[in-house]
Amino acid sequence: MWLPFLGLLLGIAFGLLTNIQIPTVYENYLSIAVLAALDTLFGGIRAQLQQVYDDKVFMSGFFFNIMLAAGLAFLGVHLGVDLYLAAIFAFGVRLFQNIAIIRRILLTKWDEKRHKKKIYP
Repeated sequence: MWLPFLGLLLGIAFGLLTNIQIPTVYENYLSIAVLAALDTLFGGIRAQLQQVYDDKVFMSGFFFNIMLAAGLAFLGVHLGVDLYLAAIFAFGVRLFQNIAIIRRILLTKWDEKRHKKKIYP
């Protein structure tokens, strides 16, 4: 559970403390890679809450999703087709699904905790 949060905090700190400029040519690639990374991050949080988290699955999914998304964008640029939109749609849908499931799990746990306090004061 701590690995996704650690990666997120390190990434934010690295981004804020450095003055790296991304060339405009790579903006599509970066935006898709960030979306794929966020999808994997929230998928890892969901897996932890469902008690099925595995470091190997998280790490392999993290890098595979980023490479797949960037590869689709690269292929689309060379074919003259906006394939990056397919990656944005797919990762966006999965991201919102993961967030919705995380919200439901947390609400259920919170409700159970409140219910236990009412029964056993």
